[in-house]
Amino acid sequence: MGMTLTEKILKNHLVDGEYNIGNEIGIKIDQTLTQDSTGTMAYLQFEAMNIDKVKTKLSVAYIDHNMLQSGPENADDHLYIQTIAKKHGIYFSRPGNGICHQVHLERFGVPGDTLLGSDSHTPTCGGIGMIAIGAGGLDVAVAMAGGAYYIKTPEIVKVNLKGKLGEYVSAKDIILEVLRRCTVAGGVNRVFEYAGEGIKCLSVPERGTITNMGAELGATTSIFPSDGNTLEFLKAQGREEDYIPLSADEDAVYDEVIDIDLDRLEPMIACPHSPDAVVPAKEVRGTKLTQVAIGSCTNSSFVDLMKVANILDGETVHENVSLVVSPGSKQVLTMLSENGALAKIINAGGRILESGCGPCIGMGQAPSTNGVSLRTFNRNFKGRCGTETADVYLASPEIAAVSAIKGYIASAEDFDGDVDLNIEIPNTFLINDNLIVRPAEAGEDVEIIRGPNIKPFPKNKPLEDLITGKTLIKVGDGITTDHIMPSNAHLLPYRSNIPYLSEFCFNQIDKDFAANAKKYGGGIIVGGLNYGQGSSREHAALVPLYLGIKAVMAKSFARIHKNNLINNGIIPLTFKDSDDYLTIDIFDELEIKNVLSGVDSGEMTVLNKTKNLQYVMNLDITKRHADILKSGGLLNIVGQLVG
Repeated sequence: MGMTLTEKILKNHLVDGEYNIGNEIGIKIDQTLTQDSTGTMAYLQFEAMNIDKVKTKLSVAYIDHNMLQSGPENADDHLYIQTIAKKHGIYFSRPGNGICHQVHLERFGVPGDTLLGSDSHTPTCGGIGMIAIGAGGLDVAVAMAGGAYYIKTPEIVKVNLKGKLGEYVSAKDIILEVLRRCTVAGGVNRVFEYAGEGIKCLSVPERGTITNMGAELGATTSIFPSDGNTLEFLKAQGREEDYIPLSADEDAVYDEVIDIDLDRLEPMIACPHSPDAVVPAKEVRGTKLTQVAIGSCTNSSFVDLMKVANILDGETVHENVSLVVSPGSKQVLTMLSENGALAKIINAGGRILESGCGPCIGMGQAPSTNGVSLRTFNRNFKGRCGTETADVYLASPEIAAVSAIKGYIASAEDFDGDVDLNIEIPNTFLINDNLIVRPAEAGEDVEIIRGPNIKPFPKNKPLEDLITGKTLIKVGDGITTDHIMPSNAHLLPYRSNIPYLSEFCFNQIDKDFAANAKKYGGGIIVGGLNYGQGSSREHAALVPLYLGIKAVMAKSFARIHKNNLINNGIIPLTFKDSDDYLTIDIFDELEIKNVLSGVDSGEMTVLNKTKNLQYVMNLDITKRHADILKSGGLLNIVGQLVG
């Protein structure tokens, strides 16, 4: 029996455990990436391990999130990251060089290698044939120190693409269709592997769009083969030597097969407030818009923005619409400026933002009150854009550009048939890596500079056998890390200041949460399905830890957030009987006895002393997780894992 592409790469990097579905395995990590929203904390954790140099093949620190500098905090964090990168063997991508996933795809991704990033959209590099996984910052720090990264051996889903994309249909529509079918929880502990004749019509950046937004499935990662299209892209990037052909065996066996007929696919759109609320764009055609935002790590490539420029050429953005465009990298921005495409966008009324994440993470360009924003981004959770009352839709750059002209959500019938949308990958990309700083040869001579905003990260103490506390908050299904620890233009500059951030924990849901946590000396969180979905931000575990949270009781957890809770010594419990969730109210007094034996057995009993009820809770963890929880977090035992 042949192997899938995923199996080939994972087995080639296996360093711990047996490769059986559901089993925990440890894999060797070749490359890591961080960005400045999560990177400061990751490097503080790396420093605590007392490792002189990173032990990966390549590690890169990107500045792309906290770009608005209304005070010294962001600049201070950037300087800290730059100096620690210089000292410890990490490449540093300066502000303006571009979004981490776009730049890594262009300049660093290597087929067949593994990549771990402190950003949930790290799977973008699956578009070049990597096993690329998003994780919490501490996991990335451990990988930089030479430790393995642990995952459950995933199920592998084959997405079989048939036919060829039709007119006005793009790679974005493929992943929106997968999300429509599978939902935001449909990828947990699964890898989506793309194959079939249809992949031949997709360039590496287009494949990156699909693997990027595969993060919204909750998947471990997504991946495409490394084939002729991969070679074409690497040649154009001057990196032909990095190419190796990689694909699944013809007789590979998959756990599920999803067939998508590209000939029948039409422009799709995700409606507020979830990436899986997907319908054909024609069903919401005519919805009036106040804003269109094009860019993000999902759709800001050269090909994407060339299509946008051609659609806007000679047109004018509708008077009621604000159009902003964020090129994904300096390479893209420079090429657009040199070939005249940038002028087309500007002349039409588009506003050019710097090459960074920007509006996607609520860092600027928040819509108006009750505004309607159409974006080419990957997430549209309520309030993420910076405006709680706004409705955000997600669609392709082509649909977004036409909609900006029309003033409403457009569909295929709104396109001008004379516009050239057949953009090919250029034979040669503009290559200028002058904003990538190499690490120092003698790192011991580099002084690390720390601004006053950089505070120590919280550390837990070893687990005790009795946990008591009040239910500090009870939330519903689909709670995101944005809900737990908001990320916006005001808070992003304080990502390295956990005490300050703690004042805003769960602020969108309960403004008294932080005050109550302090009043009662911590407590327990109760949640619904897929608790902690969305961003990989470790702050959604670190801030609750700082506030004294001992456990989270939920119907189910998103993969990365569950790992982040465990890594920081917070117990993630799931209801054995989901109806028990209904009987818990805020401020109920809860008690968990025999915690240490429960960690070993995988089951705990929680007593609701207020209502005199008992709940049997599952603790779905491995022996390694149990050791981490008992020790009070991964950092307390990291010396045993790296050397």
